[in-house]
Amino acid sequence: MHFYLAFASLGAAILRLPQVSAHGGVLSYKFGDTTYQGFVPYNTPVGQSSIQREWDTLNLDPTDASLSCNIDGATLAEQLSATSGMKLKPSAAGTQVTAYWNAWPHTIGPVMVYMAACPSGCSNADTSTLEFFKIDQAGLISGTLVTGLWGMGELVQNNNSWTSTIPASLAPGEYMIRHELLAIHTSDQPQFYPECAQLIITGSGTSTPASSYLVTFPGAYSASDPGVTIDIYANENETNYTIPGPVVWSG
Repeated sequence: MHFYLAFASLGAAILRLPQVSAHGGVLSYKFGDTTYQGFVPYNTPVGQSSIQREWDTLNLDPTDASLSCNIDGATLAEQLSATSGMKLKPSAAGTQVTAYWNAWPHTIGPVMVYMAACPSGCSNADTSTLEFFKIDQAGLISGTLVTGLWGMGELVQNNNSWTSTIPASLAPGEYMIRHELLAIHTSDQPQFYPECAQLIITGSGTSTPASSYLVTFPGAYSASDPGVTIDIYANENETNYTIPGPVVWSG
């Protein structure tokens, strides 16, 4: 858990505001019929309570130590979780999860959604050690790399939101959910926008993903992956794109 002097935190927030406000991230979540406010990156983290981990900007390196849940990915002083005494409403396996972004400016690149079990509770978890599995993704949906419809373009069309379904057979427990946008509109310079939130899964599911579906961040991607470091303009008529990371686990 990170603690800051209020004045110092406010100063740091102001210093990083231009970089954050130029891009953005997930601002709220809807699990079933319940909506949760996300972390507010424009304000000091002191006193904030949310199911979401702190996020400040973006990652430019697929091997960045903070790639799991963004910079700095810290728990909040009042992190909503099953272990803090501030319980969030549990969600049943099979529930739809919708993440809402700000007015997202990028439309070229994939959308990826991961989950990870937190064996010792999510509020105590170092997210760089969690084993994530992918539950949803969308890359190049139609057309060519430059002018086609991408997952991020569909996200923008859907009022800057993305809806996924938690696998119905997933075993109950505490989980981290990780939404990630990978913007590839700049040649050979990927931009990773990951954000994480904590949730509790209920139900009678008994399934967990096999090791072949599990990855850690960093570790899941490398700069040599064809879907990570890419010049779409040098291949503007290409109609295929390889989404990085593991295949989707559907339960």
